[in-house]
Amino acid sequence: MKTVVITGSTRGIGRGLAENFLARGCQVVISGRSQDAVDTVLGELNAGDKAAGFACEVTDAAQVQALWDGAQQRFSRVDVWINNAGISAPRKNLADTDVDDIEKVVQVNLCGMLLANRVALRGMIAQGSGQIWNMEGFGSGGQAQPGMAVYGATKRAVNYLNKALQKELGDTGVQVCTLSPGIVVTDLLVGDYDTSSAEWQKSKKIFNILGDTVETVTPFLVDGILKANKSGAKVAWLTGGKAFGRFMTAAFRKRDLFADVEGS
Repeated sequence: MKTVVITGSTRGIGRGLAENFLARGCQVVISGRSQDAVDTVLGELNAGDKAAGFACEVTDAAQVQALWDGAQQRFSRVDVWINNAGISAPRKNLADTDVDDIEKVVQVNLCGMLLANRVALRGMIAQGSGQIWNMEGFGSGGQAQPGMAVYGATKRAVNYLNKALQKELGDTGVQVCTLSPGIVVTDLLVGDYDTSSAEWQKSKKIFNILGDTVETVTPFLVDGILKANKSGAKVAWLTGGKAFGRFMTAAFRKRDLFADVEGS
């Protein structure tokens, strides 16, 4: 029975991952910035002694260490650590982006990822094994769009970090891997758009072709993680072949993934 820690798992993809790991018999530790939110989700998951949760701000090294310590004390070891926590900035050209927004995104997506990797690496090296999964996002593969400079730059760093850590770890028994969910309908995806704007209408057409829901994507990701057994493994939902097929059949496959979002 594996023990899995997921940062940023009180909603969205993180919560979906937690639900699916529990459904497959794993022990799961969820986290979020608010202990109230963590406790609410634990109650909804109703997983008894197979789930635990701790408040954790990933930009605070002491809180990340406390997350590791709490998971280890509860379940003896951590087999899988998933760095899912992330935020985005309003879609603006960099010259128009508020300094506070730049700093927040870099602190969470880059500094927070580095701190969480450091904590998980030290713990897993000490216990002799474990897997760390770092989450890709827009920009990880070199994509670029106006208004996405800050977020995309932080996600471009994921692939470099993974390659560097794989070289550093050698034969320690610790594996560093990549998780790529593709375009998933969450607050993070929609929140930075004005859904009454022309820009949203244009983007929505692409998202309806390439996007999917948390309920569709997360079971696939969890199954892939549980099957992976080597450092450098990658579990990707939206592959190039799948994207090509979606565009080729888009005229015959009408979808509206955002009806609930726009209606709220």
